[in-house]
Amino acid sequence: MNQQHVMVVEDEADLAALLLDYLKHAGFQVSIFNDGLVALAAIKSAPPDFVVLDLMLPGLDGLSVCKELRRVSNLPLLMLTAKVEEIDRLLGLEAGADDYMCKPFSPRELVARIKTILRRCQYSNPASPSKSVLTYEWNESTQSIKIAGTTLDLTRSEYVLLLSLLRAPGQVFSRAQLLDKLGQDCIDVTDRAIDSHIKNLRKKIDAVIPDIPAIHSIYGLGYRFDLETQEKKTGF
Repeated sequence: MNQQHVMVVEDEADLAALLLDYLKHAGFQVSIFNDGLVALAAIKSAPPDFVVLDLMLPGLDGLSVCKELRRVSNLPLLMLTAKVEEIDRLLGLEAGADDYMCKPFSPRELVARIKTILRRCQYSNPASPSKSVLTYEWNESTQSIKIAGTTLDLTRSEYVLLLSLLRAPGQVFSRAQLLDKLGQDCIDVTDRAIDSHIKNLRKKIDAVIPDIPAIHSIYGLGYRFDLETQEKKTGF
């Protein structure tokens, strides 16, 4: 069985060395980076199975690395920080982090959380050669969206909301952000209207791909699109 690769992006040398020891002892292949910009290039070149990412980094800060990574990948990621304020935690999660730990922390707990997230990803997306690839596509000229090859029957507001989510898979959007996406031309711009649109979108997507969640509620934050085993296309 191949070892799973965990990349640690941490500029505190002592902490990085400690995590290296614990992760290797847990059976992981480990690589260490101390610069956000260099780490981002390495992830895009050869993606690991998991990223442990510090918030404060030279080159490019962890929040920016996370946001850039979420533009192209749903790679599982846990963010580390010395900042304990709630706003920092929320910013990390809104940027797309799967989990969040404040320093100081237990390396054993970190390893346990990594294993839990990896198991969850494996359960959500088990390897299966016979499993077909689910696709989502959009065409801005016709303002239409397809899921698994089927064109959804969407209102203007539903199209705008779903397109916003599709363009940033894994990113959490607050209700306020989604309201901004709808713009002032929409009359029903309220938090309850967003929830209603999301409910309708889920029904329409579920009619095409039943029992495969696509739009997820993130408690206290908002919504994100995360369709496992996916292929993205534009301009069909």
